[in-house]
Amino acid sequence: MLEFRFHGRGGQGSVTSAELLAITAVADNKYAQAFPSFGPERRGAPVQAFARISEEKILNRSKVYNPDVVLVLDYSLTQMVNVTEGLKPDGLLVVSTGNTAEQVRTETGWKGRLAIVDGVNIAMTHIKRPINNTVMLGALIKASGCVSIENMKVAVNERFGRIAAVNMAALNEAHENVLVSEGE
Repeated sequence: MLEFRFHGRGGQGSVTSAELLAITAVADNKYAQAFPSFGPERRGAPVQAFARISEEKILNRSKVYNPDVVLVLDYSLTQMVNVTEGLKPDGLLVVSTGNTAEQVRTETGWKGRLAIVDGVNIAMTHIKRPINNTVMLGALIKASGCVSIENMKVAVNERFGRIAAVNMAALNEAHENVLVSEGE
């Protein structure tokens, strides 16, 4: 089973990202679940969402404490939250940033697999808003191979309707441009 934790801010699409990942996993004939973790926060407040993907039925309904993958939609959260907390040593950290891998490693202390892409810049280019959830799903898929890009595109089309095309362009650009480093 693969477990995922998403870090973002209210309104950025962390919960939608987890849901799209789970929908895509089901389309790939896997079992999946996705769920948020937030209280009365408002737009802009830190939010977490979680997902699980497995080849077998998932009976665990608890929060994800030791994820295989952590996806960070808003890099500024690394100043407030230990985004690598509980991340398995052989796990993957996927970050939206214009910083270099070396800078991210220094600032987060993460020494394992790392995937970076400037998700906000890509979102602004295609979506014209700093909402980079679909962008970062493209990076996640390329770096982890956890679900198929084809079924993710179907899920994005169904979820976003008339604005699916710009989200798809952003997802594709991140998928093509994510930089993955294996770790130290």
